[in-house]
Amino acid sequence: MPELQKKLTGASDLLSEQGVFADLLEGFTARAGQQALSSAIEKVIADKKVLIAEAGTGIGKTFAYLVPVIISNHKVIISTGTRHLQDQLFHTDIPLVKKALNIDSPCALLKGRSNYLCPYRLAIAHQQAYLTRETQDHLAKIKAWSKITHSGDLAEMSEISEDARVWPMVTSTSDNCLGSECSEWSNCFVVKARREAQDADVVVVNHHLLLADMAIKEEGFGELLPAAETFIIDEAHQLPEVASRFFGKGCSSRQINNLINDSIAEQIKDAPDMVEIRDACDDIKTSMAEFRLALGTDSQREGWNKIKYKPALTRAREKLLVDLNELLTFLKSSAQRGKGLEQCYIRCADLHQKFKVYGEPDENEAASIYWYETFSKGFVLHSTPLDVASLFKQQRDALPGSWVFTSATLEVNHDFEHFAQRLGLDEYQQGNWNSPFDYQQQSLLYLPENLPEPSSFNYTEKLIEQAIPVLQASKGRAFLLFTSYRALNEAEQLLQRKLDYPVLIQGRLPKHQLLDKFRKLGNAVLLGTSSFWEGVDVRGEALSCVIIDKLPFASPGDPVMQARLEGIRHQGGNPFMDYQLPQAVISLKQGAGRLIRDMKDYGVLMIGDNRLKTKAYGKIFLQSLPDMPQSNRLQDVQAFYQSWNDA
Repeated sequence: MPELQKKLTGASDLLSEQGVFADLLEGFTARAGQQALSSAIEKVIADKKVLIAEAGTGIGKTFAYLVPVIISNHKVIISTGTRHLQDQLFHTDIPLVKKALNIDSPCALLKGRSNYLCPYRLAIAHQQAYLTRETQDHLAKIKAWSKITHSGDLAEMSEISEDARVWPMVTSTSDNCLGSECSEWSNCFVVKARREAQDADVVVVNHHLLLADMAIKEEGFGELLPAAETFIIDEAHQLPEVASRFFGKGCSSRQINNLINDSIAEQIKDAPDMVEIRDACDDIKTSMAEFRLALGTDSQREGWNKIKYKPALTRAREKLLVDLNELLTFLKSSAQRGKGLEQCYIRCADLHQKFKVYGEPDENEAASIYWYETFSKGFVLHSTPLDVASLFKQQRDALPGSWVFTSATLEVNHDFEHFAQRLGLDEYQQGNWNSPFDYQQQSLLYLPENLPEPSSFNYTEKLIEQAIPVLQASKGRAFLLFTSYRALNEAEQLLQRKLDYPVLIQGRLPKHQLLDKFRKLGNAVLLGTSSFWEGVDVRGEALSCVIIDKLPFASPGDPVMQARLEGIRHQGGNPFMDYQLPQAVISLKQGAGRLIRDMKDYGVLMIGDNRLKTKAYGKIFLQSLPDMPQSNRLQDVQAFYQSWNDA
């Protein structure tokens, strides 16, 4: 251990005014909350316990867990909510902490296989049908990059958008990967990333990959997690929903389209005489389009039971199964021609079976809700477990060691039980380390009066009327966060006519470009829905106001929500108090957390929903928010901004 650590042995000491970070980071300020959280995590790691830790905005939770992790000499898995956070941790935060501690322990970044270039699929991509000029241009750029990249991580190719059509052509999935029999196995970036993870002391993954490895599904690789002694789950509030999606099953038009494209490419490469494969693929495209039409013309999310006996859907499903079976026959007879064709045969058989049995409950599996989603040309048939607590608990019990679940939003009304129950956590330590920000001085909670009920037809119009003078006082510089696209679009029309500041709309540009523009303009008003309620960090005066239209209760018409609520009711629980309310509180805390991101930030949080005052449960929301001064007077909002302008 370096000499410095012999003098300052504890994580708290290392983060103190006399610690190594004070010397390394300009402007570093020791935070009592960060030191206390770091000490708690250090003790949990040593004792092999479970900790649920809410860390208020500005605590510095990343360093609070990285310091005890890196000095622990344990094999550690850190799981985050998104790939962006993975990159931030691996490329910025961990190197800085290692430098400060003078410890050069090996660390690795591991993502799902679809985040890495597949050399084999790149080699055959030109044989895919219907290549557009844009896709051909993208392929040329990717081929040039493939010769110089060390990691094969697609994040390096920022010049091609994340949703470009080319990516599925040049990446692998657990379905189409050829494994050790692949001709490019020795050059495989996924294999290389896995080997580095095996050898590392600290591995940064995301929640989906963590769950895949816990379940030893092919997305992961099974050997990584059993060797770990410590698990840090950052942005832990996202884990229950990710687990719900992960442990679910389903089938989709995208899977079929990928099978069609791969079957044609492999047929051209290894079985050029088997033109029947192409004909069968054309038939599947036709029957898949008919199946999509039978689901309904509009984009929707609905329970499968509502349409499963519809005659047109039954006929379309039978036709799709017949055509998949025909392709299966031809792929079977050509499977020995090449590994790729053999893999397509296996995938086709799997898809045929999934479509055949979809909607039929499996007595050996947890109770699930069957529901479907439709888009302009595609569809997904989902099977989602109603409760993931027992599934997650079963997987976690097989991995003894210390577990730390941390986020800025885990408590509901000073209680962690909602989060713990959703993941089946029964024995755990808990703590809330409050934000170091002075919300009494830096912020104001404005609850305007005289707004109609949120369900009123003219609610958004009246909300914007109340918001306009607030936006004028804040000189723009605001987020308007909505619970629906319909309200967002209506608000845009109203604001364009009444506001002199630039108005930016979610979806008009990629998220990172929209945020860059917001920061550069310095006086813009950004309208966003769910994806802007969390994971967005705008510091400084560019964001000095957050306006939230309604309390973020999930839509009661959502088929998964309906089934979950019915399940709680069936078990004798209270669906509203046990599920809907806690989820909405956590979402509101996330949205409110966009406002104050730094010691020098200031701003007004306006919430239009009068249920905060008219409903008994409104107190639970207010008590879960930071301790801000409250007012229902516009004059106080104007005086607040004036005082900061004069400062």
